[in-house]
Amino acid sequence: MIKNTLLASMAFTAGLSAVSADIVYEGTEGAGKGKHLVFIASDHEYRAEQTCPAIARILAKHHGFKCTVLFGTDENGFIEPGKSNIQGIEKLATADGLFFLTRFLDLPEDQMEHLLGYVNKGGPIVSLRTSSHAFKIAEGSKYEKYAFNWKGEGFEGGFGQQYLGNTWEGHYGRNHVQGTRTLIIPEKKDDVILTGVEDGAFCFAGGYGSKLFDGMEPLTKSQPLVSMDPKSDPDPKKEAVISSWKFSYKGTDGNSNRVFHSTQGASEDILDDNYRRMIINGVFWSVGLESQIKADNNIAFVGPYKPTTFGNFNWQQGVKPSDLAGYESMIGAENAIPDRRPARKAKKKPVKKKPAKKTMPAEAAM
Repeated sequence: MIKNTLLASMAFTAGLSAVSADIVYEGTEGAGKGKHLVFIASDHEYRAEQTCPAIARILAKHHGFKCTVLFGTDENGFIEPGKSNIQGIEKLATADGLFFLTRFLDLPEDQMEHLLGYVNKGGPIVSLRTSSHAFKIAEGSKYEKYAFNWKGEGFEGGFGQQYLGNTWEGHYGRNHVQGTRTLIIPEKKDDVILTGVEDGAFCFAGGYGSKLFDGMEPLTKSQPLVSMDPKSDPDPKKEAVISSWKFSYKGTDGNSNRVFHSTQGASEDILDDNYRRMIINGVFWSVGLESQIKADNNIAFVGPYKPTTFGNFNWQQGVKPSDLAGYESMIGAENAIPDRRPARKAKKKPVKKKPAKKTMPAEAAM
């Protein structure tokens, strides 16, 4: 009896350890059955920690993919958006596809090696928003050439330009003030990624400047609006700019694979059915399942999804990956999960001692 209790306890402890750094949504039936997708969510601003699990649930529940979601986490295992610590990234070794939403990371060498191992073999990628500037790495570091602003010959633009098609070219319009409307490029309206996607999807995230580099195949443009109201008018002073595209890159062994990138992707952006459908279609296409893209594929959210408004370092505190496990846990809804982080001890300010008053010798005081 004692032996059985001990074994059960050990199994329970091992289970907690297994879910502490990531979550897995196991698909069963659907076009994606047998395919393993790894999501990496760690950006400071656009709530990747909500976008990624929401998309993962859709792909797993409705379409059969196995979806592993990895987060930036702090030393206590709590999700810390933008944290350069992606526990579980070694699971990329068995991934059939990578879904990527990060910003300005500088990963430890062992974690970076796992990511580079994936791209070196030419693995498919779907990337959103700030992934174009996924890395901000100090000059002189081992992986400095992967920084978004790297200008070295032969690897210009770092990870974003080399593997996703474009690095960050700055904001286009006033971010957090002007939303965008996604416009399908007319000659691309029959592209398989745009199957079932209607023109005019609204996104809260603003536009990005984007240049057309070799290998990019633009599909849509973003038209800045005069406000973040979905019904607002286009900004008459700004033309639409490229916002989503296909791309391909070659791994070190010469293998090339597919990339789909969108310059939007904040947690509130995927509330728009047409934008969300385009992202789901992009995943199917990236892993070679374009024949399974149908105009009526199920893209409904799975479980409660109440995204919070994006903002720099403005995230829901005290959430662990395990809080997002299963299909019925809440994603988003500020304060839905209480802050359970260990209380931080306030640092005591050193007390400055006042210098002792000088006393005059008795004879001088006289």
